[in-house]
Amino acid sequence: MTELHQELKAFIIETMSLEDITPADIDDDMPLFADDGLGLDSIDALELVLGLKKKYGVVLEASDEDARKHLRSVASLAALIEGHRGAVEST
Repeated sequence: MTELHQELKAFIIETMSLEDITPADIDDDMPLFADDGLGLDSIDALELVLGLKKKYGVVLEASDEDARKHLRSVASLAALIEGHRGAVEST
């Protein structure tokens, strides 16, 4: 697990006010929005997207076909942020 994965887990817990969950409870590939995962809903998705924009500068548009894929898990969010950082650094 990378430092970014751990940071994202803490970010999700804080942003979603998940009081009974610790970062250790969240697997890197656990679905964030499925009933067998964290069980977040569409309102949570909006809060998460706003938090990602504020903290990491990552912008996800509702019309973006890949938005759902990026929000699938901690691992997919980490890949999105790392890709964004790489794009910013190369400009």
